[in-house]
Amino acid sequence: MKYAAVTERLAGLGGDKWTVHAKARALKASGRKIIELTIGEPDVPTPPDLMEQAAKAMLAGRTGYSNGQGEAGLLAALAARYSARCGRNISPAQIMCYPGTQTVLYAVLTGLLDPGDEVLVGDPMYATYEGLIAATGAKVVQVPLRADAGFRISAADIAARLTANSRVIFLNSPHNPTGAVLRATDLAEIGALARAHDLWIVCDEVYEEMIFEGVRFASPLDQADLAERVIVASSISKSHAAPGFRSGWCVGPEAFVARLLPLSETMLFGNQPFIADMTAAAVSAPSPIAGGMAQRFARRARLVADRLDGVAGLRVNRPEAGMFALVDLNAITKDDQAFALALLDRAGVAVMPGASFGAGLAGWLRLSLTQPDEVLETACARLAQFAAEYTA
Repeated sequence: MKYAAVTERLAGLGGDKWTVHAKARALKASGRKIIELTIGEPDVPTPPDLMEQAAKAMLAGRTGYSNGQGEAGLLAALAARYSARCGRNISPAQIMCYPGTQTVLYAVLTGLLDPGDEVLVGDPMYATYEGLIAATGAKVVQVPLRADAGFRISAADIAARLTANSRVIFLNSPHNPTGAVLRATDLAEIGALARAHDLWIVCDEVYEEMIFEGVRFASPLDQADLAERVIVASSISKSHAAPGFRSGWCVGPEAFVARLLPLSETMLFGNQPFIADMTAAAVSAPSPIAGGMAQRFARRARLVADRLDGVAGLRVNRPEAGMFALVDLNAITKDDQAFALALLDRAGVAVMPGASFGAGLAGWLRLSLTQPDEVLETACARLAQFAAEYTA
């Protein structure tokens, strides 16, 4: 039988990247005790008042069809939030609501790209980005993110890879998996490049409220001179510990939203009204739990560095935000997949191989910081001992 070309483009870009995580879940299901440091699941439950808001909305009958752009109350709440953040008017007509950031990015990139276009994106990158771009028929152009530069993408490295087919600069700040946070100066330089070459800037900002102390968040959307070419995406999945509610959005030029609306109406008709009501309540004030999560994750990142940096040849990258820490294995082995599978089998610790996030992170591991301190301590002790004894 014949299949669409998109299935070929996406072959190997889905669940294959999560082999270690899937095996860890299977081992746990069989009864083995596994310390799971693979995914970014928030370490606290969704705030009860938000769940009550969703339940109240359901009982009030907010269970009917929505529309392709989003519920009016949520659009207004998001417009107010971004207007306050940007210091200029952001109207509801500049916003689209979707079930989660992944759906947002799929729709946005589908609306911007044609087969043969090129997307400049940092390597390493979040595991789904390559598939999101490949689904459109566009080409991923990897821009190296260097550990010695704090894993922050640079305008110079982007410029060196521009061609006549370049269409989108795809940013992620705060960055997953590295925890890097772009500065306003970085974004100004990237913005100047985008203006000079008539490029779109798409930025995934889902970790906006997970910034560690001493670091300032910056967004290309906040720079008024880039307003006509910037689209940002976010959700309540991380900031409000609500990944299962699948509620995200994008903010961009009004003309872009008008162009994207028919696509959205073809895909789906917004998120559920009761979830939209919950999300409107969530975004109308700072998250009551994000600050606490950021403090815990920063503390655990220090714990990982204290326990592992310099031990048995390991090196630890200190993140500036987010839920993860990176461990450099290159002095021991460059085969992070084999190391991670062996660590799981022999020590009962599940971590993500760095190469799942791009060739630039081969020979690294990504560790989730969402487990309690004492569990992370145990995991680090096992990892240190395993690394000291490891032979490929």
